[in-house]
Amino acid sequence: MDDNDKSTRHRNRMQRKKEVVDASIARADQDKGLLLVLTGNGKGKSSSAFGMVARALGHGMQVGVAQFIKGRSDTGEEAFFRQQPGVVWHVLGEGFTWDTQNLERDIETANRGWGVVREMLQDATISLVVLDELTYPIKYGWLDIEMVLSDLAARPPMQHVVITGRGAAEALCDMADTVTELDDVKHAFRAGVRAQNGIDL
Repeated sequence: MDDNDKSTRHRNRMQRKKEVVDASIARADQDKGLLLVLTGNGKGKSSSAFGMVARALGHGMQVGVAQFIKGRSDTGEEAFFRQQPGVVWHVLGEGFTWDTQNLERDIETANRGWGVVREMLQDATISLVVLDELTYPIKYGWLDIEMVLSDLAARPPMQHVVITGRGAAEALCDMADTVTELDDVKHAFRAGVRAQNGIDL
């Protein structure tokens, strides 16, 4: 096959592909606030969510971030985004369960944190809400799943919500518009490499 034939076949393939893509774009004519769930054992769930924070800020949108479980305030994403106008940032956790070792306190902390989240979910001026590691307090039974689903359903129509964390509840995934599961193929930590600034923190 000569170069002209290859070019012709390529052009024909791309034309057919463009027709399919254009038709799909034409069918997607709705606007709504989306609920996204980023789950799975792979690295990158929170990083993806914070990428959407950057994207939203680029469009002049107001953003709210609520971090469950994590009790530290020295991560790179917090250091950066707290400096940006239009971002409200809440660290709602007190550390991982093996750090706190106090079930009653974990339940109280999670529910106090959800009160903060509920205010953001009722604020139509906040266009994007990131609920980082929300899956864990739901999975552990610290937060009532029906309460969470009800509050999510009652949010302003154009407010987007991104939820991260492993083991997302089936009911949460069923409610979501988009669910992405990140797979864990290989991780430096298992080779003895500690968390690195700029990559993990």
